[in-house]
Amino acid sequence: MKTREQALKYGLSFPDTYQDAPFSDTNWQLVRYKLNNKAFLWTYERGGLVNLNVKVDPFKAYFWRDMYRSVIPGYHQNKDHWNTIILDGSIPDRDIKIMIAESYDLIADCPAKRIYEAVRRIPRGCVATYAQVAEAAGDRNMARAVGNALHRNPDPDSIPCFRVVNAKGELAGEFAFGGPGAQAKLLEAEGIEVKNGKVDLTRFGWNA
Repeated sequence: MKTREQALKYGLSFPDTYQDAPFSDTNWQLVRYKLNNKAFLWTYERGGLVNLNVKVDPFKAYFWRDMYRSVIPGYHQNKDHWNTIILDGSIPDRDIKIMIAESYDLIADCPAKRIYEAVRRIPRGCVATYAQVAEAAGDRNMARAVGNALHRNPDPDSIPCFRVVNAKGELAGEFAFGGPGAQAKLLEAEGIEVKNGKVDLTRFGWNA
């Protein structure tokens, strides 16, 4: 791997990613993770060579630096959490791809990602409470974080946040995607009965 195009293509092969050029200097081309907008791959030319900045576990940062002279502390970034890969042909593609993949995993492993994955698992015709979603995402105590994440839902068409209700089965007063009444209409379209802004959890609750 020697070109920016090759690096960007590989970065964009991961799920829920997009390319971004956030600075006035278009030399910097980034690949971000859509669910939290964090960049895991920075590409730029420096000294006549393409460089890549990748996030790294601090415990592994020196592993890669010791293995390859062309892996150095992150240029313009935190030296403990980022490495710079210089594409000078001395590093096998396999290891470059491993480093990019590790960066993606570090960026993408966040509560919001786990929350969205849990919501995707709620079956059609069922609802789940915020606490249920939190538990399915790995931490029942982050029910409030579920509400915050769903309010910022980046893809309502595939992350069915309308299937999430409170502990009493009550719908959101101000549904973020469509306004008042939209959540009830979406639930009713799936055969879920809504009475007085509430769903019977004994009938329609998700048994995860």
